[in-house]
Amino acid sequence: MRIINHLIVALAVCLLPMTTNAQTVPASRDEIGLSFAPLVRQAAPAVVNIYAKRIVEGRESPFAGDPFFSQFFQDFGKPTARVQNSLGSGVILGADGLVMSNFHVVGEATDIRVVLTDRREFTAKVILADEESDLALLKLEGAADLPFLALRDSDDVEVGELVLAIGNPFGVGQTVSSGIISGLARSSASLGRGYFIQTDAPVNPGNSGGALVDMAGRLIGINSAIITKSGGSNGVGFAIPADLVAQVMVQAAMGNDRFIRPWAGVSGQAVDAQMAEALGIDRPVGIVLDELHPDSPFGQAGLVPGDVIIRLDGADVNSPQEVMFRLAVAGIGKRVAVVYVRGGAENTAQVVLSAAPQSDSRMDMDITTGGLAGLSVAQIDPALIVALDLPLSAQGVVITAVEGPLARSGMAVGDIILGVNGRQVKTVEDIRASAAAGGRGWSVDLLRGGQVLRLRFRL
Repeated sequence: MRIINHLIVALAVCLLPMTTNAQTVPASRDEIGLSFAPLVRQAAPAVVNIYAKRIVEGRESPFAGDPFFSQFFQDFGKPTARVQNSLGSGVILGADGLVMSNFHVVGEATDIRVVLTDRREFTAKVILADEESDLALLKLEGAADLPFLALRDSDDVEVGELVLAIGNPFGVGQTVSSGIISGLARSSASLGRGYFIQTDAPVNPGNSGGALVDMAGRLIGINSAIITKSGGSNGVGFAIPADLVAQVMVQAAMGNDRFIRPWAGVSGQAVDAQMAEALGIDRPVGIVLDELHPDSPFGQAGLVPGDVIIRLDGADVNSPQEVMFRLAVAGIGKRVAVVYVRGGAENTAQVVLSAAPQSDSRMDMDITTGGLAGLSVAQIDPALIVALDLPLSAQGVVITAVEGPLARSGMAVGDIILGVNGRQVKTVEDIRASAAAGGRGWSVDLLRGGQVLRLRFRL
């Protein structure tokens, strides 16, 4: 009987399909259970290693690192320059050599070298960089007929999907790790202004800019950040959604060298359970508007403070970061539907998306003579609010540049000038008059980060 059992087992083994080298991308759960190798063979050649250098200016100071004296001697010491190296990954998105990576890998680099899996090397230059989204698009010089990844619609991604993370962790060479999509629409203070897809596929330093791909070999997102206490992967990694990657490529194709976002001109906060009850909403959903700029396109569409935005461009929104993401992927010039709740009833408005406008009456001024020589200022408008990250309610005159000896005064770009030598400042002309009337001693009142400061200095 034992011999018969052995024969049955042997016959069953002989009847199994024979493996060949002609493997294809897994098309079913059973095939996925066997091996990721065909998928890796398809996707990995489109993921590259990036070696970047940049020159960092600094000063040799005996007070460097001192928690107390260093703040008073920031400009003390001999000027120096050092080379800072960074290591990361990138994803080829076009056969002609378009590569997407992270801003924190290549955004300020002066020398970029890209190495493919077949060991070919290319020099590259940044053609569009955006620090806020942490994306940077590169163009490889002299590249053609390269393998590349197709983009997947981020809104189709579901929690629980199998994914692979491909990159160059710790500089050990291209590495593949597997996991699932463990969360969507992730945003928090620890992640900055970003809006991410979360994965438990191990992502480590050096994976930045690499690919998060699905089981069809399509790009779901660009790996960008992790939350860790050890410096290595704890299974909490974040990728920038492919929809935002696609919009960056669209703007690059239009000739933009920086990413331009539609301007909302609003501020708000996520609705919690207590707020939902007060607002007459059956559950916590959406964001309630606290403030709207007079030129806000949402205000022009009829929204007012206290309205709760629950859907934007057909997608639910539950955080300010999600609203900004939806605007960014929609793009300039698009008309989007906004569903909001007012007085317990749903309403719909159409909002035309545009960049933050520059006021026709805005005045910019460079002071070239007198005690404030080297100071550049401008009247605040929506364009400056966005460019300098000012509060939505900011008014008056803001510093746009500080050069020459005045740079040692303590004034900085983005400071709002409230007064000079006891004279109130509301317009650029007020600065001109103060500069002409001043002597060697100066007292300047500023608003910086919500705090009022008074700087005293002599020139």
